[in-house]
Amino acid sequence: MSSYAPPAATETPADPMSVPRLEVAAALLSLLRESTTEPRPDTQLEALTLAVSADLPVLLWGEPGIGKTAALTQLAASLDLPLTTVIASVHEPSDFSGLPVIGDDPAQQGVPMAPPEWAVRLVRAGRGLLFLDELSTAPPAVQAALLRLVLERRIGALRLPPAVRIVAAANPRSSAADGWELSPPLANRFVHLQWTHDHDVVVRGLGGTWPRATLPRLDPSKLPRAVDHARRAVCGLLAARPALVHRLPSGEGRRGGPWPSPRSWEMTLHLLAFATAAGSSREVLSLLVRGAVGDGPGLELLASLDRMDLPDPEALLADPDAALLPERGDLRQAVLDGVVEAVRNRPDKARWDAAWALMARALETGAPDLVVVPATGLAALRREEWDVPESIERLAGAVTLSRRADRATARAALATEGVR
Repeated sequence: MSSYAPPAATETPADPMSVPRLEVAAALLSLLRESTTEPRPDTQLEALTLAVSADLPVLLWGEPGIGKTAALTQLAASLDLPLTTVIASVHEPSDFSGLPVIGDDPAQQGVPMAPPEWAVRLVRAGRGLLFLDELSTAPPAVQAALLRLVLERRIGALRLPPAVRIVAAANPRSSAADGWELSPPLANRFVHLQWTHDHDVVVRGLGGTWPRATLPRLDPSKLPRAVDHARRAVCGLLAARPALVHRLPSGEGRRGGPWPSPRSWEMTLHLLAFATAAGSSREVLSLLVRGAVGDGPGLELLASLDRMDLPDPEALLADPDAALLPERGDLRQAVLDGVVEAVRNRPDKARWDAAWALMARALETGAPDLVVVPATGLAALRREEWDVPESIERLAGAVTLSRRADRATARAALATEGVR
């Protein structure tokens, strides 16, 4: 019997050209969609995440194509929340207020309002991120229907679970397709964040690595202090500035943005407490506060926060040698002015001498020009029977030098104007 056997047939590799073209395209698209995330400081993203964690509705304003939708998609993925996107401009008011469903006996049972399918999905999931896109292109009737959804979390007969967060996006009217101004009642229910692109983030993201959104770490030991701090700051400002409690902007365009009202001040208080407990930066806090009550009131609140942290003038006068003065020039100037005012309110020789000791300490540890105005005011409080302290001699030299520098600067400015 012959032992001969034919050689085994070798497998011929498939012809790449025989693979369906759409499958190749799909494989390429899959590779293009692959990306990773990295912990990277991003002020906008941190402010958005903090507002979401505080359970406040957020409205992102930005030009088309700036990355608002992509940011929300990445945020939902990072927080492990199912994302539900609703394009507000293509819906009817009944899609948010509910569709009437007539039952067997309307006279006895009434007519219930049936919610849309996406709301039912959110309730079944028990959590999620509801993204209301293209809000500025929604007509006024749809905006009116959204009021209850944004504030009370109700759609028809359904109430969204507490673990559902609401974020919206809008384009400025100048760049929105058939855009409408946001109605003041709807605008006042949001924290408004201006969304801009960061060149480095875009370049690195297109390379496959985007910044990662993470929930802020709230320090449990700071929670009571954070609440107390927020209440003192907001209530202190409004007590001193009653006109800021409710101020509807006069211009129609500005009414569609953030403005102060009892509702938006409550949101500000929450944001301030969360930012304090999380140890957020000043930049993040500024974005959130101004996004809730507007630039003017927001900046006033930030300034009042600085003053809250200033040392008590009476404590400084009691022990000037141990005084710790702020590093920032504007805050140091405010402290020294407060010391002079305290001496003016209750003048005596010991307090006047202590104030001069503080001025000398400020001269040793900071810019001389910051001492000029308070030292001049303090000198005007001297009474004839009070001896001049030795520290005044050093201060007098600094004040004289600073004034000469100011006069030289003024002369140089005048000379420059003359040349022009």
